[in-house]
Amino acid sequence: MAIEVRELIIRATVTQSGNAAGSAQSTAPAAANDELVKACIEKVLEIIKDKHGR
Repeated sequence: MAIEVRELIIRATVTQSGNAAGSAQSTAPAAANDELVKACIEKVLEIIKDKHGR
């Protein structure tokens, strides 16, 4: 007899510890992060434009 799962609930708790091994994103300068976001946006817009032109 098969069982069908119609709803799956996943809960997670994320805490930031104060140890020296922080994530790379938290140590990255805001300017570098902004440049990365701009580059990603440009690439996504380029892909959308190419797909729309087909």
